[in-house]
Amino acid sequence: MDPHGTLALFDLRMREHARPDGPGVRVERVGGIVRATGAADDWNGVLWSDPGLTAGDARAGIAAQVAHYTSLGIGEFEWKLYAHDGPPGLGRLLTEAGFEAGGTETVLVAPVREQTARVPLPAGVRLRTVTGPAGVDLLVRAHERAFGTDGTRLRGQVLRRLGDSAFAAVVALADGEPVSSARMELYPGTGFAGLWGGGTVAAWRGRGLYRALVAHRAVLAAELGYRFLQTDATDMSAPILRGLGFTALTATTPYVFRTAP
Repeated sequence: MDPHGTLALFDLRMREHARPDGPGVRVERVGGIVRATGAADDWNGVLWSDPGLTAGDARAGIAAQVAHYTSLGIGEFEWKLYAHDGPPGLGRLLTEAGFEAGGTETVLVAPVREQTARVPLPAGVRLRTVTGPAGVDLLVRAHERAFGTDGTRLRGQVLRRLGDSAFAAVVALADGEPVSSARMELYPGTGFAGLWGGGTVAAWRGRGLYRALVAHRAVLAAELGYRFLQTDATDMSAPILRGLGFTALTATTPYVFRTAP
């Protein structure tokens, strides 16, 4: 895989020409900025900005996005900034405008065909595809236990995507208890499938569940003709994915603007 060529393809197809990632979400290009707008609990924010923007253009674009989301009553939106984005100092301009920087993650990509080898599951563990509300409850329980976060928003997002052919979710059950879960976003026409939310409860880490969920989703993506798996990885998951053969393309930092207390 050519990292530079793959990054250019990622920028073009997944950011500059991004498509809606759920029902009711619209993607708009306004000037040199591409943004996604949906309901309050959808992901709302800026996906791409023209690398040719000047600092003045960027300041005006930032102010316009704040006005846009505020006018819709959306309490929080994100400017997804990548390490290679311009103009220089864009992160500083966002901070000056009231955005807060989150944790930086590594953008990792791997050819789908290299990730489809099935990983044996520990004794007593089985994978369950999420197809209905009961499965969503299991997925959310695993997610909350793995990450220590409230899964209310996640529950609403997954419930809305049930039956969507561009979305898949899976949960690992150990004797009926949810111990790991993961999701996949399929982006038709791009060649990319996104891996999201992979997490395992502490007591079950190191037993291959994370790797098994990557392989499970890779098989689904391969069957549908996708070329690449892509994910934004934390410092916890990045070493595992690198060990599986994923390549780092760049880094991304979420800059979040909260319009309501």
